[in-house]
Amino acid sequence: MTNTENMAHKAAMQALQAEQRAKVQEKEEAGRGLLYVHTGDGKGKSTAAFGTVIRALGWGHRVAIVQYVKGAWKTGEKLFFGRFPDLLEMHTMGDGFTWDTQDRSKDIASAEAAWAKSRALMESGEYDLVMLDELNIVLRNDYLSLDEVLEGLSARHTRTSVIVTGRNAPDALVALADLVTDMTPVKHPFEAGIKAKKGLDF
Repeated sequence: MTNTENMAHKAAMQALQAEQRAKVQEKEEAGRGLLYVHTGDGKGKSTAAFGTVIRALGWGHRVAIVQYVKGAWKTGEKLFFGRFPDLLEMHTMGDGFTWDTQDRSKDIASAEAAWAKSRALMESGEYDLVMLDELNIVLRNDYLSLDEVLEGLSARHTRTSVIVTGRNAPDALVALADLVTDMTPVKHPFEAGIKAKKGLDF
């Protein structure tokens, strides 16, 4: 790269920096917790949420996780987050996938218990972040009242941000959220006959 090219690049980056700083300057602090929704058919919804949990822990924030569907099976995230009992509490309250439980009444009871726990955590004012893992799935299956969930999310403490994960996020939840990410599947090893891998998938 010639000196002229380098100087042109520097000038372009300085202009871009000034533009970006001006955009940031126009924004305001939220002054409240935010609502994030990770949905879509692609893999990575919970994984991305767990990444945000790690980020929050890095800042010394208090975090709670409620898992609605995944059951009591052993996962890497449970093993990892168990190392931070002073900053994080994790409640796995689902009984597993619906094709495993085969008991709608039990699934509904588990969802209701998990939602009661979720509301208590969100409204307590003790947490900076609450992750509601696979809440969208129980909403899709009509295990909980959507109106009640929307009201509960809106009634959370101003300190508390919430991340909701799961496929098929209802339109009303999408409308309420501050951020919505729709994971799009492009390629998945399961489609090539490869089982889920410990340390990557669970």
